[in-house]
Amino acid sequence: MFNFKEVISVTLILFSVIDVIGSIPVIVDFRTKLGGIESGKATLVAGLIMILFLFLGERLLSLFGVDVASFAIAGAIVLFLLGLEMVLGVNIFKHDTLHAGAASIVPIAFPIIAGAGTMTTLLALRSTYEIQNIMVGVILNLLFVYVVLKSSVWLEKVLGKGGIDILRKVFGIILLAIAIKLFKTSLALG
Repeated sequence: MFNFKEVISVTLILFSVIDVIGSIPVIVDFRTKLGGIESGKATLVAGLIMILFLFLGERLLSLFGVDVASFAIAGAIVLFLLGLEMVLGVNIFKHDTLHAGAASIVPIAFPIIAGAGTMTTLLALRSTYEIQNIMVGVILNLLFVYVVLKSSVWLEKVLGKGGIDILRKVFGIILLAIAIKLFKTSLALG
């Protein structure tokens, strides 16, 4: 049954885990390196990943013999490497062979938007909230993600090169901290 309070809770929880605002420097960086990001494609793929994981996540992981904690650790490592790129100004991931369509999926749709943290959160939400309320929360977050992705050019103009560089370093540190926290939490689960 639809419950407005549950929808608000789910939406806020997912908003904090997805943290698309904190990902703006990464998004702008990829858009600059690749000449663009396909906002609609990234949003749809992230949504598809989230919805599939909501319904099939645990079964899919168990099919490969992977537990949720191991999955979360793998995601934490990818986030950690992205954070290192941002802070150190080095390229760990090979970008020259990517085009905007590929980058819209990896790393924008996964793991930045629909990463291990988002997926494990969805599994936890499923045990607490009604499925339709989770779905509404997912859709609301995806709408916000789309708006942020679509406005990345404008955001870059507003912030300027210096502002983006500062945000990139600050959010790189935050991304490293999130990755370490996810890693520690996952170790405790495993």
